[in-house]
Formats: sequence, C-alpha cells, structure tokens
Amino acid sequence: MIERLQRSWELTLQCLGVLREDKSLLLFPFFSGIALLFIMASFALPLWPLLTSLASRSGRAPDHTLPVILLFLFYFIQFSVMNFFNTALVEVALRRFDGQPATVGDGLRRACARLPVILMYSAVAATAGTVLRLIEERVGFIGRIVVALIGVVWAVATGLVVPVIAAEDVGPFEAITRSGELIRKAWGEEIIGNAGIGVVFGLAIGVVVVGGGLALTGAFAASVSLGIALAAALVLAVVFLLLAQTTLQGIYAAALYRYADGDAATGGLDPVLLGDAFHARG
Repeated sequence: MIERLQRSWELTLQCLGVLREDKSLLLFPFFSGIALLFIMASFALPLWPLLTSLASRSGRAPDHTLPVILLFLFYFIQFSVMNFFNTALVEVALRRFDGQPATVGDGLRRACARLPVILMYSAVAATAGTVLRLIEERVGFIGRIVVALIGVVWAVATGLVVPVIAAEDVGPFEAITRSGELIRKAWGEEIIGNAGIGVVFGLAIGVVVVGGGLALTGAFAASVSLGIALAAALVLAVVFLLLAQTTLQGIYAAALYRYADGDAATGGLDPVLLGDAFHARG
C-alpha cells in the first residue's frame, strides 16, 4: 500500500511538471465550471420540480415522466459540457506529448470538430446515468450497492472515451468499445494514478479547509474585514486546487491513452511509473 501511494505521489509530481510547463491547461476546467454554473442557473426553474420530487420520494419509484426527462436533461447538459472541455484539454495534452505547439484555441477547435460525437456520447452516458438512478430508487439497500458497483464498472470502462474521441475519428459507440479494449489491455484492477491524484488533492483541500477554518476564527475575532478577505482567499485556494486536480486527471488520461495504445510519447512522464499505475497484461 505504501509503495502504491509513493508511486501515486511521484506520478502526481510528474503530472504537475507537465502542467507547470503549460498553465493554460487550467483554463479548460475553469471554462467547464463557469459554463455549468450558467447553464444550471438557466435551468433552475424547470429542475426545481425534479429536485423536490426526488427529495420527497424517499426511494419510491417515480410517479411522473417529467422528473425522468428533467433528470436525463440534467445529466446530458452536465456530461456535454464536461466532455467538450475535457476533449479540448486532452487534445492539447496529446499535442504536447508529440512535442507540438498547442494553444487553448487548438483544443477548443478540436472539441468543436468532434462536437456531434461528444453530444451523442453524452446522450449515451446520460441515458446510463438516468437508468441507474431510476433502478436505484426501486431497489433496497443491497440493490443500491449492486447499482453502485455497476456505475463504477461503467466509469472504468469508459475512462478513456474522451482521449479516444480527441485522438481518433470514431463514433460514440466505437469510442466506448475502444476505451474498453484499451483498459482491458493495459489496466488491471488497480487504478493508482487517478486514485493517487484524488487522495493527494483531497488531503490538500482538507488541510486548506481545516487550517483556513481555524484561521478564520481568529481573523473574524480580530476584524470582520480581515475575516472576509481570508474567507475569499480560502475559497479561491480550494477552487484552484479543484481546477488543478481536474487538469491533472485530464493529463493523466491522455498519458494512459498513449501508453495503452503502445505510443511511447508521454510528454515526459515516466513510462515505468505509468506501467506501475496499471499492470499491463499480455
């Protein structure tokens, strides 16, 4: 376990090195977050009946079609936005691995070119999410565990769909199949890279929140304006860490795609370390 955490830490440091060379990559999750906020705000009124309905049913089967449609729409919009900007991020990362110059505009242009596929894949993912949610509402505790496991399997199987969409001119179903093939070929049971990045940033955010909370107590006791300023700085720090985590996971996904596809171009990431992150199978 200690060795796995150490490898994850080393991989995170190497991913940070890639990000340090091109800080503009942080813009993709930033744009994604802003777009989601605006879109969700514009859908607040039609989504409100869905949220109140889900909160009041307490596990009972849905009684109306409208909440199901709104749930699908919520997932579809969310996935479309995230997949669009993740595709742009991966495109830039892949070009960096090739030693080619790449800008934010290059990534966005590739994502726009692949927009029909992104939307179709997002619809598939939204359908899967909606079906799993509806099943979860109809089953008991054990059934919910099974549904959660199915969700994990789906997430793992589609873990490389975005890099495939960015790198290959295939349709949504071919991208899902291709992602599954790459994962079966190269991964294994242990997804150390993403887990390691998640653990590292989870701990970092925890430290920032706890330390910041303690500092806020003293700051507000001394001065309200000082407390407000410190609270704003705390929020910005957490937002930055979340953006960095999302960006690093996108870089790592691009590297995994290249490695699983048999391409040695990994932008300076240690191929041996990547091999430890997912045990290749013959």
